[in-house]
Amino acid sequence: MRVRVIAVGTRMPAWVRSGCDEYLTRLKHGLAVALTEIEPAVRGASGTAQQAVTTEGRRLLGALGPSDYVVALDERGRELTTRELADWLATRMQQGDDLAFLIGGPDGLAAEVLARSNFTLALSRLTLPHALARVLLAEQLYRAHSILGNHPYHRA
Repeated sequence: MRVRVIAVGTRMPAWVRSGCDEYLTRLKHGLAVALTEIEPAVRGASGTAQQAVTTEGRRLLGALGPSDYVVALDERGRELTTRELADWLATRMQQGDDLAFLIGGPDGLAAEVLARSNFTLALSRLTLPHALARVLLAEQLYRAHSILGNHPYHRA
């Protein structure tokens, strides 16, 4: 089972890189998760936000494998507790399908990306900066995997 976080944005602040690297490194011993960065589309004078979302959507979809189980991160998705996420992850691991978590750019995900998704996950009802969503997702995947392995990281 291959797990990837596919995220729009290639020039993240140092704190984002550091946070993601920390949790992805911790995960590699039990559930290797790879980060794939997608070049953001041009916004501003040469393109509208909607055009950017459409372009980014094509790029995200192009990064997927045909049999990937796709999880779109969107504030309108389903909220899970960490224990529910752990149970969900256990089911996905038993199924064995490759997982792809998609994080859009600052204007969200294209309708085509949401339509391709097998599951839409909300990390929060709050609108999160897409950079912060990377770190939060990596940490929650680590925490969920820790629960599955009875690791003391998750004590609640």
